[in-house]
Amino acid sequence: MAWFAWLLAAAALGVAEFFTLTLVFGLLAGAALVAAVVAGVGIGVMGQFVALAVAAAAGLVLVRPVALRSMAQQPLTRDGTDALIGKRAEVMQEVTATRGLIKLSGEEWSARALDETLVIPVGALVDVMEIEGATAIVYPRELLP
Repeated sequence: MAWFAWLLAAAALGVAEFFTLTLVFGLLAGAALVAAVVAGVGIGVMGQFVALAVAAAAGLVLVRPVALRSMAQQPLTRDGTDALIGKRAEVMQEVTATRGLIKLSGEEWSARALDETLVIPVGALVDVMEIEGATAIVYPRELLP
């Protein structure tokens, strides 16, 4: 019957992990599952606690740092409007600090100049510096005359 108590502990720790997302409670839940298996095999209480301690230490010392490092890395691919930042576009209608139109990835986008003093003429190539809503903030690729 001790295995059932370990399963309840694992479930409670799993719920705590769900709400905290720290990876600590999830690893402790896994250790409680190991202790439940040890209890199910028929090993005594002392063996169950040793199994819990070893599994918890292994998870916290070995698994957690690797998982945290993996979660901290930026994704290799960008999607949505993030994928448009850094792309090259062509000016379709003069771009100023307040308005303009560019052709970006085959679509027409409203645009504004990053530098408010610039007026970017039609046909100039620009780089997309950021996206604000449905407006691309752009900067010319080459010096303007």
